[in-house]
Amino acid sequence: MKTKVPTAHRFDSHDPDTIRDFLVHAYGTRMTIRAAGHRYRFRHHRVDAGPFWLEAVDQSTQLDIDVEPPTALVICQVVSGRIDRTCGGVDGRFGPGDVFLAAAPGLPYSVRWLPGKVTTCLLSLSMLARVTGGEPTDRAATVQFTGLTPTSPALARLWRHTTIYLNQVVLGNPSAYRQPLVIANAARMLAASALAVFPNTTAGEPTTTDRLAATNATLRRATAFIDEHADRDIGAADIAAAAQVSLRALQLAFRRHLDTTPMAHLRRVRLDRAHLDLLQADPRQETVSAIASRWGFLSHSRFTARYHATYGFPPSRTLHA
Repeated sequence: MKTKVPTAHRFDSHDPDTIRDFLVHAYGTRMTIRAAGHRYRFRHHRVDAGPFWLEAVDQSTQLDIDVEPPTALVICQVVSGRIDRTCGGVDGRFGPGDVFLAAAPGLPYSVRWLPGKVTTCLLSLSMLARVTGGEPTDRAATVQFTGLTPTSPALARLWRHTTIYLNQVVLGNPSAYRQPLVIANAARMLAASALAVFPNTTAGEPTTTDRLAATNATLRRATAFIDEHADRDIGAADIAAAAQVSLRALQLAFRRHLDTTPMAHLRRVRLDRAHLDLLQADPRQETVSAIASRWGFLSHSRFTARYHATYGFPPSRTLHA
C-alpha cells in the first residue's frame, strides 16, 4: 500500500452555510446540521496521513447533527463541553476525557454537541481489515463492533496515550513521518489499539484447524516472507496469507515455536537491518534517527533503548565506529 506524506489542513469560519459545505466535503458523507445560533465559530484542524486522520475541532454553539453511515471508523475524545450521541438505538452522553465511537461501521448516527472541543481519529476500514486478516470488500469478514465505548477505563487511557504519542513523536517529527514505514506502522498501531479498546468480533481462541496448522513449516514460510519483505509495509495478516494459514494459526505458531509474536519478530528483523545500515553508514551524511525511521521505528528514544538492550551499546556508537 502506498503511503502518503501527512498534510495539515485548517478551517475557521463563522458562516453556517460555509461550515455545512465544508463538513460535507471534508467527510464525504451527507449530513444535516441545525445550529442554535445564526452565527457561530467553527474551527477544524486535520492532519491527513492517508490511512488515518487526526483532528481537533471546536465550536461555540449547540449543534444537532445527523450523519449518514461514515466511510471510516470515527473515534472521538471530548476535551471540553458535552456530546450526546445516538447510534443504532444506543444513546451515550460524554464529557471531558471520555472516549467513544461516533458510530458502528455501516450505521448512521446523531449527535447533540454543546459548545466545546473534541479530538477525533478517523481510521480507514481497510486498515482494520489488514490488521485482522479480512478482505476490505468482504462484508462477512468486516469487523463488527459490539459496543461503542471502551471496554474499561484503562483501555480508554490506552487510546488517549496512543493518540498523544502519535501526535508528538510521529506527526511532530517531519523527518520521521516522511519515511513510508513510519506512517504505515502508526496506522497499524491505531488499528490495533482501536480493536483492543472497543469490544468487537475479532477476539477468539484458535480452532482445532488453527492448532494443527501451527507447525514448523508454517513458521519457516512466515519467517522467509518477513526476511524478504521487511522493508515493506507488511503486517501479521500479510504474513499469515504468505504462510497460507489463518491469522490465529500464525500467532500460535510463533508463540509455540519462538515464544514471540509475528510483529515482534518483524521488529527484531528490522532492528537487525537498521544495525547493518548503521555499520555501513557515513556518519557525516546519516543519523541514527534517519536510519531508525527508515526501518519504521516511531520513536528515536525507544529505538535507542531497544538497540542498547539487544546489542549492549547505543546505536550512535555503531554509527561512529
